[in-house]
Amino acid sequence: MNFYGFEFSVIELVVCGLLFLAFSYQLYFYLRYIRAVLRLKSRINKNKVSFHPDKPPVSVIICAKDEVDNLRKFLTFVLEQEYPDFEVIVVNDGSTDETETLLNELKKTYTNLRTTFVPVGATNLSSKKLALTLGIKAAKNDWLLFTDADCMPEDKTWISHMARNFNPGIEFVLGYGAYFPKKGWVNKLITYDTLFNALQYLGLAFYGKPYMGVGRNMAYRKEVFFRQKGFASTLHLRSGDDDLMVNHAANRFNTKIEIAPDSITWSEPNKTFQDWYFQKERHLSVSTFYTAASKFRLSIEPISRGLFYLAFILAMVFGNLITMIVAGALFITRLIIQFLIINRSSKHFGGRKYFITLPFFDIFLPVVTLFIMTFGRMGSKAKNIHWK
Repeated sequence: MNFYGFEFSVIELVVCGLLFLAFSYQLYFYLRYIRAVLRLKSRINKNKVSFHPDKPPVSVIICAKDEVDNLRKFLTFVLEQEYPDFEVIVVNDGSTDETETLLNELKKTYTNLRTTFVPVGATNLSSKKLALTLGIKAAKNDWLLFTDADCMPEDKTWISHMARNFNPGIEFVLGYGAYFPKKGWVNKLITYDTLFNALQYLGLAFYGKPYMGVGRNMAYRKEVFFRQKGFASTLHLRSGDDDLMVNHAANRFNTKIEIAPDSITWSEPNKTFQDWYFQKERHLSVSTFYTAASKFRLSIEPISRGLFYLAFILAMVFGNLITMIVAGALFITRLIIQFLIINRSSKHFGGRKYFITLPFFDIFLPVVTLFIMTFGRMGSKAKNIHWK
């Protein structure tokens, strides 16, 4: 085919079509969903978002298994929150260290600290689900706020920021659980992966399509837990205590997100690539149990991303001058949009900037995910995964 003096083969036309199609969806995905946090931030700054004026009682639930060092470092940040009525329930999940001794000492100072325990040697496949169940049943309040023993709230107003979303009819509030930035390539990989996943699940929830949350920072009503019969449907899985609860019970009407910088919790990241890989395998292992709609939505973005890179390479290798110029322009446009949205969002959350690493992670992470989904321990095989 001749166009303004340039000959285009059928292959070039097909490649260009795929490139435009993939680019169009990527543009839509970033501007609508990944940018949602920045859009909500702007609306809040313009006083266009209404928050719940009351501060209902809250039960913060933390499970701890041999976490005495983390509890010593971080638990007081939770216990000393500036909130009128809250309790902190720490569930000692069969710890063999000095966790119980530390908790007993802290209870002498903090009257809002309550404890319960999972007996040492409990045989449940997921002792954390048993621990959470015990903590939830012990909770005095309807609103349950979850975090982990290795997490530190950004500010003493963490509970207040999450609670301002407890509007009538709301049953889930999803927050951001970040990892402390450290030196090294592995830490940059972990923080980028965590940020992108958060922008995705927060963005989809903002537009009425919630599919997951993280147990490091999320809240839901006790009523939801009992309505879902607790973790009865996922007891055969080691993981899924947080994301599957959201995936199966959250919807566009009962879910809100909290994105204030002071609402973040910070956690200690894995130090090695292997530890991060096993953690990612554990998290992905329950994705096969997501609803069909969630799995469909989550598959479109990486597929379109892969097609975009494939079409770009084919255009640069086999295309004529016009094809290469168009492909290069689309590639640069997408990259600029990524830089702006990802780095502005990271800055909002107090994270690091990504430049050279961003395009590498953009390609590398879907490859890792695809490898795990293809060869990893997924579905029922996930019961063979062992982790702390």
